[in-house]
Amino acid sequence: MKFSKTLMTGLILLAGVNAFAQKKAEKFEKLQIEMFPKAKDGYKQVYIQLPIAKNENDLKVELFVGAEKMLDCNNYFLMGEMKSQDLQGWGYNYYEVESKGETAGTLMGCLDKKLTKKFVTLKPEIVRYNSKLPLVFYVPKDIEVRYRILRPDNTMKKAVQK
Repeated sequence: MKFSKTLMTGLILLAGVNAFAQKKAEKFEKLQIEMFPKAKDGYKQVYIQLPIAKNENDLKVELFVGAEKMLDCNNYFLMGEMKSQDLQGWGYNYYEVESKGETAGTLMGCLDKKLTKKFVTLKPEIVRYNSKLPLVFYVPKDIEVRYRILRPDNTMKKAVQK
């Protein structure tokens, strides 16, 4: 009797945990990237799968393409460009990044000559949030893609009138 109660309690807990795990897994659309081309030599394909969100029209995604480098006190940026390409026949797009990993920056005199690790990027891009489609990138092997989700401020502000 006591064993069967313990067994039933364990099964109910297991079912609850399983239902919770399935609910958690449903927060992402099924990822399909087979239709995208393979990466060419010296490049890699990376993607971002955004979770399903309420009011996706209110959200934006800020994309950062760059590399970590040991640099001095100057402000640096990565040289290169990111181009949006159309996936023919699908109506989707993907991004191709052209960069040799070279940086440019300001020419301030850094008195301490201390180097610190910095993530140096191309000009950040802001794109619309869409959990139904992955954001697919083709980047050189030594470049990485980072992102952040931009959410609106809930309070609407009024412009100053003159």
